Amino acid sequence: MMLNDRVDALVSPKGALEMLSQDEIARMSEDSGELHELFRRCSLAILNCGSDSDDPTEIMSVFKDFEIRIIQQERGVKLELKNAPGSAFVDGKMISSVREMLFSVLRDIIFTYHEYNLSRGLGEASSDKITNVVFELLRNANVFRRIQSPDMIVCWGGHSIARHEYDYTKQVGHELGLRELNICTGCGPGAMKGPMKGAAIAHAKQRLNNGVYLGLTEPGIIAAESPNPIVNQLVIMPDIEKRLEAFVRTGHGIVVFPGGAGTAEEILYLLGILLHPKNDGIPYPLVFTGPKESAAYFEQIDEFIGAVLGEAAQAKYQIIIDDAVEVSRVMKRGMEEVRLYRKAHQDAFYYNWKLHVPDEFQRPFEPTHENVRGLNLHFGQDTHLLAADLRRAFSSIVAGNVKPQGVASIKELGPFEIHGDKGLMRKLDALLQAFVEQQRMKLPGSAYVPCYKVVTD
Repeated sequence: MMLNDRVDALVSPKGALEMLSQDEIARMSEDSGELHELFRRCSLAILNCGSDSDDPTEIMSVFKDFEIRIIQQERGVKLELKNAPGSAFVDGKMISSVREMLFSVLRDIIFTYHEYNLSRGLGEASSDKITNVVFELLRNANVFRRIQSPDMIVCWGGHSIARHEYDYTKQVGHELGLRELNICTGCGPGAMKGPMKGAAIAHAKQRLNNGVYLGLTEPGIIAAESPNPIVNQLVIMPDIEKRLEAFVRTGHGIVVFPGGAGTAEEILYLLGILLHPKNDGIPYPLVFTGPKESAAYFEQIDEFIGAVLGEAAQAKYQIIIDDAVEVSRVMKRGMEEVRLYRKAHQDAFYYNWKLHVPDEFQRPFEPTHENVRGLNLHFGQDTHLLAADLRRAFSSIVAGNVKPQGVASIKELGPFEIHGDKGLMRKLDALLQAFVEQQRMKLPGSAYVPCYKVVTD
């Protein structure tokens, strides 16, 4: 993290918002207090993408003198930066990828807020309305492409992983890229960066100059997981639920690498959806993979899923250890299955309309102490409903670990208390303890203080 290098700059749009009406510019230029502070935090995360910290309060403290202002002009809009991190510039000129992502932040935080009246929220919206909003936000970000066959592989995994695990994610990304597949991740470091880096090299070998490295994030987490510079399409969804829906609707298959609470949240989200009766028969290639040293990690995950969600959930994925070539071949074969299914059912290749995302997976969950205590973590209910509340439990842990509001809540009120069936809680506690021991909750070298307490008695 650069402590002394500061730059002032006036920046023009690139990649987004080059053409706006005067009315749109006027609405964006309004200073709306909390919204501007959110815009400032997310912009700082983009400008500080070389940081090795996952503590948003530390980043904000180091760059507390940073400011950003929207400048309204007749020909459009510019951004005025004061005391910006010098790592975003080369010889006084902003790095192109940083400039593109900076205006993606402006589009997704300020422009989207006003255009979609997000201040009113979508609390009363139907499930179909939420799915359409997710579609429109991705369309406005120019994510969709006219393609002849499905090719987007979502890669999930932790930002805090060992070096050998990171190297393996690059190998898998490289093999996927050699097969002309594109990559979508949560856009941060670790398992979110490695596949993109590997695929970028492979795309260069294949002389592909239009490779897609799509990064999907949300405001609460971007400061702790700043986008890596390989991302060439960045979208900041309004909340974690819409981010997750964007993953499963734009992706054609998913590869899961080792991770922590956030990765477990993503796994439970997808399995909960795939377990819903309405999604029976929809092909969705899903592979868990890692180097041979990570075999025990996936044994733990698989055992936990089997114990709490059953064999039906385990049947939704394959586990492939230390074989990047086989992972990529499985995904490539899976793309043909997806293509045939989408064609037969007249579904779009660029957006998975047929997939049913239940209401329980769409409604934003606020991780307060009261809401966490109230989660229904008991057997005797539909497995997709249990998966939904387990997902919320892991989402709360992510919030307590890295999101500013969650971190502040833990400091004020102490750890979240997670209650449920004793047997389930013991399984959950054992899995979380393994994450802690393997340093999957925070970046290596950072002392981890649990933000949760699993009540097992």
